[in-house]
Amino acid sequence: MADHLIELNVTGMHCNNCAISVHRLLEKKGLHDIHVDFAGEEVKFTTSDESVLPEVIKGIEGLGYHVVEDMANNHEPFYQKIENKFIFSLIFTIPLLLHMVFPWHILHNAYLQLALCLPVFLLGCWHFGKSAFNSLKSGVPNMDVLIFVGSSSAFIYSLIGTIQHLGENYLFYETGATIITLVLLGNVFEKRSVNQTTSAVKDLVKIQQVDARRLVNGTVEVINAQEIRPGDTLLVNEGDKIPVDGEVLSGDASVDESMLTGESTPVEKAKYDKVIGGTIVQHGNIHMLATKVGSNTVLSQIIELMKKAQGAKPPVQKLGDRVAAIFVPVVIGIALLTFALSYWAFGISFQNALMHAIAVLVISCPCAMGLATPTAVMVGLGRAAKNGILIKGGDTIEAVANAKYVVFDKTGTLTTGKFKIQEIKAEAAEMEKVRGIILSIEERSSHPIAQSLVNELKTLPLQKVILKSVSEEKGLGMRAEDVEGNHYFLGSGLKKDEAAKGSDFNLFLYQNQKLLAQISVEDEIKPEAKGLIAQLKKMGIIPVLLSGDRKSKCLQVAEALGIEKVHYEQLPEQKLSVIDLYKQKGTTIMIGDGINDAPALTQADVGVSMNDASQVAIQSARVVLLNTDLHSVVKFLQVSKHTLITIKQNLFWAFAYNVIAIPIAAVGLLNPMVGAFAMAFSDVVVIGNSLRLKKKKIF
Repeated sequence: MADHLIELNVTGMHCNNCAISVHRLLEKKGLHDIHVDFAGEEVKFTTSDESVLPEVIKGIEGLGYHVVEDMANNHEPFYQKIENKFIFSLIFTIPLLLHMVFPWHILHNAYLQLALCLPVFLLGCWHFGKSAFNSLKSGVPNMDVLIFVGSSSAFIYSLIGTIQHLGENYLFYETGATIITLVLLGNVFEKRSVNQTTSAVKDLVKIQQVDARRLVNGTVEVINAQEIRPGDTLLVNEGDKIPVDGEVLSGDASVDESMLTGESTPVEKAKYDKVIGGTIVQHGNIHMLATKVGSNTVLSQIIELMKKAQGAKPPVQKLGDRVAAIFVPVVIGIALLTFALSYWAFGISFQNALMHAIAVLVISCPCAMGLATPTAVMVGLGRAAKNGILIKGGDTIEAVANAKYVVFDKTGTLTTGKFKIQEIKAEAAEMEKVRGIILSIEERSSHPIAQSLVNELKTLPLQKVILKSVSEEKGLGMRAEDVEGNHYFLGSGLKKDEAAKGSDFNLFLYQNQKLLAQISVEDEIKPEAKGLIAQLKKMGIIPVLLSGDRKSKCLQVAEALGIEKVHYEQLPEQKLSVIDLYKQKGTTIMIGDGINDAPALTQADVGVSMNDASQVAIQSARVVLLNTDLHSVVKFLQVSKHTLITIKQNLFWAFAYNVIAIPIAAVGLLNPMVGAFAMAFSDVVVIGNSLRLKKKKIF
């Protein structure tokens, strides 16, 4: 059975700890490709059995969260907002803390302290207790267990002291209330900070939310972009965002496509040119035909890919996940051991021993470990997207960090892909017919050579041929049959004739297996290619040229660019063998653009495709360069490298914090209130370090 992608809108998740609880629950139910985004209130997973959905929803709601159908019309109730819970608890906690500063007798009254602490404690039971109980019930104890046990211990101990009139030494109401208030403050910081790390996707979603002018029977009506249907005619004026993907019917315009490609230079659009939804018309006005709407637009697909990418875990995160999974039971064990040793072995008073144990519970923070990787990945993916680099998975970032080889296709990757016909060798009387056959066949291909030939041949005298069928053979060429039953082959893959084998011509046209014409085409090397190869070598990466083109052409390009490892005249299946060879020696990145590159892009550790590549190549690659400028390759490598550095820094801080803080709390050098503040601070440090990646100078 095929797997189905299930998407749920889940409210009530306030921190990464909530997301971890939902993630573990879904893992226990045997679901796959799980992605939980607490800031975006989304839960995604794949399953081959959709009948499990009601059980999954029941499980999520059992953890204390809510599954809603329509997020647009769903408004979080006032009392459920984390900011409002924090403000409520702060109002009661401040007077409790004042008794430690001011000697006013009323503030030291046990019953007043109980009255001030009780609302905060009940809020804590509702917010943390429910989640803690449900997480224990599901067998996946979370951070809320530690917070609930710590605050409840302080409250219950103080309540017993109040009822038995044991005096001020037994009152720790301010400790229980402050723990709850500070952890809620940490949740507020965490949610707001993570919202910033996911801003790249949210910025793209905002781009989609535009109005459009639709032409109906000569009149203009203003509608929402979501109401546009394929085939609608739209009017786009200067300064407007193009609402959906389409083609220009009339008019001329300069369009800013920087939000997709990172390239600030406007692109000129005229009749029949394709335009992309979300780009901005800087000058001019156009009438356009809507061709792709809704989830089919380029922008929607990019948003979907980025969401999936943020859910793909790098291998480095598995260490953090494993530690977080056993963290809560271990911390509770350390807290109990701390109490037992303090009270019975070292003769410390019951009150102080209890405070030591509570401090251990409160200062322990697996949240920082859980946030270390996803926040850095989100920021890294967002920064890459703003530079015209679409990375399809967070796991890709780690895969390229230690790249040893970058394998390039030649045509359309290192070269411009804009070809010029140097010579067509054919009988003079047949020349117009030959041009017509080439044009008719190449019109059906998306290969860069084919598109260049079509554009050039259109301007020359020719005699078109009506074709009945055309098919493309990967890495070989095009086969066709005309209405008169003649069979044609146009390509570089079949060189049966001796004339073809020994010549410098690139393409050969056969009619009924007889050589009809030889074509020599040349394309120029991209101006930035030489600089890219030099930079890769400086980074310790070995560039490799892998092409289906002729030996002489490949060696000429390789020599001009300084590439020493060259593989020429390679068919698609041979390219796979070459990629395998390099993969055995080290991490290998493949950069290509044609249909014939698709298998190699999939086979490489990381496949990188150019934006103007064939759709097959784009789907096969794990990275798409929306800007065809080769400098994007270095930018991609640098973003990946610095994202991985940030992840390792975050994980080091999260581990080091707990390794140092827990023993300090256990020996009584930290009181629980300072512990709660330190716990919230550790989350802010990790998120802040990730956000630093947004502005960090890396290229």
